[in-house]
Amino acid sequence: MRNALFIVLAFSIIIGTVSCGKDEAPDTSAYDCTNLTPTYTNTVKAIFDASCAFSGCHGGGSAEEGVDLSSYSSARSASLNGKVLASMEHKSGVKAMPQGGAKLPAEQIAAVACWIKNGAPE
Repeated sequence: MRNALFIVLAFSIIIGTVSCGKDEAPDTSAYDCTNLTPTYTNTVKAIFDASCAFSGCHGGGSAEEGVDLSSYSSARSASLNGKVLASMEHKSGVKAMPQGGAKLPAEQIAAVACWIKNGAPE
């Protein structure tokens, strides 16, 4: 009986640890990035600044839920875990962003997706 209880407990801990592991990589497979080479400085910063990285949202001084999109290093780090793109795409399981607003234009979402797909260059 003790062995069975131990096995169930060990299995539960393993499952819990695996399911709470790293965030998933962004799914950029739906985007054709041929001839699209956005960089943070030339493309993505303007999108984030206009729609995300301002006071009360994801700016440096007010990074909601720990997501800061106001600088290259913090935006890159936040974007590579998959949640930023999923939020922009209004996928289930994440908060749709911009919060309370319409989905960003497809071209802007594609630019961010291709930026991530290309390794999130500065």
